[in-house]
Amino acid sequence: MLVKSMTGYGRDTFHIDGTTITVEMKSVNSRYLDFAPKVPRILQAFELDIKKKIQAYFERGRIEVYVSITGEALAHKEIQVDWELMDQYVAHLRQVKERYHLEETMPLSVMANEDALFTIQENESSPTSLHTLLLESIERVAQKVLNNRISEGTYVMNDVMQRIKQIEEQLQVIKKNQSLTNAAYRERIRNRIEEHIGKEIEMDQSNLIQEIAVLAERGDIQEELTRLFSHVAHFEKVAGDPSAVGRKLDFITQEMHREANTIGSKSVDASISETVVSIKSDIEKIKEQIQNIE
Repeated sequence: MLVKSMTGYGRDTFHIDGTTITVEMKSVNSRYLDFAPKVPRILQAFELDIKKKIQAYFERGRIEVYVSITGEALAHKEIQVDWELMDQYVAHLRQVKERYHLEETMPLSVMANEDALFTIQENESSPTSLHTLLLESIERVAQKVLNNRISEGTYVMNDVMQRIKQIEEQLQVIKKNQSLTNAAYRERIRNRIEEHIGKEIEMDQSNLIQEIAVLAERGDIQEELTRLFSHVAHFEKVAGDPSAVGRKLDFITQEMHREANTIGSKSVDASISETVVSIKSDIEKIKEQIQNIE
């Protein structure tokens, strides 16, 4: 049985051209596969390829990918000068000086503060090897997360299947005692009727039998018991499926809870009612556990 949870974490680091790149991946619960990248601008061009890698490893869960860069930057900055605009700027300053007979020289700081004249451009250095190394790192981290999810999923499902086994055992107890319970219930109905109508019971046996049958039917749990056995068997079968089974198991658990509720409401025997409470408790715990199953 290979069942994966949706919780996991992985980390990897690699180096290139004096730069250290760290990849971290965190996986949490989500109804569908949700990819949430947080990468530096220089690496955003690789996001689609990263997403494809993620989709190859996971079917459900929110996958958060963090990429950080330390050391020498992968982008080299250069100052770009708009010389044409600079020429106009200087020419106009000279005209102002001549027109108003100013003696002050033109300080360079005035021009340096003009954003329109100077711009800083980043020449990105992203060789093909960076793309390859990054995706290889993503795969290593994804495998670590997957291993975490398999390990936790195995632990969770072992607990779940133990509870399923307990439910089966409890259902067998109910089934074994059901015929005795039904007989006792019919006798109790008969005694109550006799208490109310006394000897007149002999006057209309057919109606009495009919009334007993109707009341007994109301307390009959055979149909619900059969369906609950069927749901448990279906749960065990689906749990052995190697594909994503979380949503299927969640649906089956809901059906199990519905049948257990009906049995509890129809039961006229205290011991059966107690057993149903225990069964419902196990079902609730199973439901909580499989919320984290892929």
